[in-house]
Amino acid sequence: MKDMSASLIDLDASQLRERLASGVVSAVDVAEAHLAQIEEREPDVQAFAWHDPAYVRAQAAELDRYRGTGRPLGPLHGLPVAIKDVIDTAKIPTENGTSLDAGRVPKLDAFVIQRLKQAGAIILGKTVTAELAFMHPGKTRNPHNLAHTPGGSSSGSAAAVAAGMAPLAIGTQTGGSVTRPAAFCGVTGFKPTFGAIPRTGVLSQSPTLDTVGVFARTPNDAALISDALFGYDPADKATSPAPAPNLLETASAAPPVKPIFAFIKPPQWDRATPETHAAMEELAGALGEQCFEIPLPPHFEDAAELRARINMAEMARNYHRYMRDGGEGLGAPTLKGVRTGAEILAKDYLAALDWRDVLYAGVEKVLEHADAILTPAALGPALEGLEYTGDSIFNGLWTFCGTPAVSLPLFTAENGLPMGAQLVGARGDDGRLLRTANWLFNWLDEV
Repeated sequence: MKDMSASLIDLDASQLRERLASGVVSAVDVAEAHLAQIEEREPDVQAFAWHDPAYVRAQAAELDRYRGTGRPLGPLHGLPVAIKDVIDTAKIPTENGTSLDAGRVPKLDAFVIQRLKQAGAIILGKTVTAELAFMHPGKTRNPHNLAHTPGGSSSGSAAAVAAGMAPLAIGTQTGGSVTRPAAFCGVTGFKPTFGAIPRTGVLSQSPTLDTVGVFARTPNDAALISDALFGYDPADKATSPAPAPNLLETASAAPPVKPIFAFIKPPQWDRATPETHAAMEELAGALGEQCFEIPLPPHFEDAAELRARINMAEMARNYHRYMRDGGEGLGAPTLKGVRTGAEILAKDYLAALDWRDVLYAGVEKVLEHADAILTPAALGPALEGLEYTGDSIFNGLWTFCGTPAVSLPLFTAENGLPMGAQLVGARGDDGRLLRTANWLFNWLDEV
């Protein structure tokens, strides 16, 4: 079993899916391999807030029984998926990373959990989140160096995939909570277009910004799971009826022509580490005529402040219930965020909302001449220490604009930690962005 476990852990989700679909391996085989990996790595990495091996085995056995009926298999049949602990799971604790929600067990599954189950996925467990999906870190450590942060707030989801404990995971992003931990942990992190994945049953921090995203090893794997999650839910006003996007089919296809990249040095570029500067400029240079550098207009310098204003104001409203005892039990970053938001004037909040489409118009103009924007995913590699999850300055702009963004593990820092490049696409063009990401991901293996 040890050799089988090792070989299955080495496979990405798409490869596992092929073997499961063909019957070469069973759902129980895949589950046992990942349970063995969790047993080995979890004591150090601490990615899970809740995990029950018996529950995993029961799901896998039921999926194998279902396969025996000869009925069609779901697109995620037998694939384990780790779930950020701000996403409701029926009869399973969802405690939102705070002691104030200790013992909370939802009665209903979130929309995305329903979709995962319909697709045949195995719910592997609930992953650690920063408190209330904000900035106060949880217990998770970076699998590449346990003394370093995994990022946040989707820390456990990123770390679980990076440590081989899960082939796929789900997180959320309001600033940089998918793309930054993906970069720190050396995995692919995909934040789709705002409103592409319904958020019903997901902790609401900032409805204008909150986006469900995914973690995987490759862009193809990100497309595979996202295909099952995209959809319309009348309960989430950010969503709208639309045809199925067929993300995997688009992402795995060869581009009709070689992609063109617009290299952007985002606001506060000078704060990035010299390694980040060098890596991004070297990549842009290696792409040659396929890449051109373009500056953003000066008004983009205010984007971080505008996004934060919206985030804090909406967080103050949505987290008011946690302030009944003056915020006792909340970490200092969360408490500060809620109190800051409570002081923001309505006119300033509404003015910030007006800027979203103004800024996106500038992004859209750039994308008229490129398949994707190329920009860093973080200031540098994961910081040493577990008290701080890192800065989302290179992620929040794209969350604010509602664009799809994907972080790719393309670089390695001098200290051996991974670093990510980020690709950004036009709203609604998620498939094309993932196809471009897949091209770049594979192209670097060839050069």
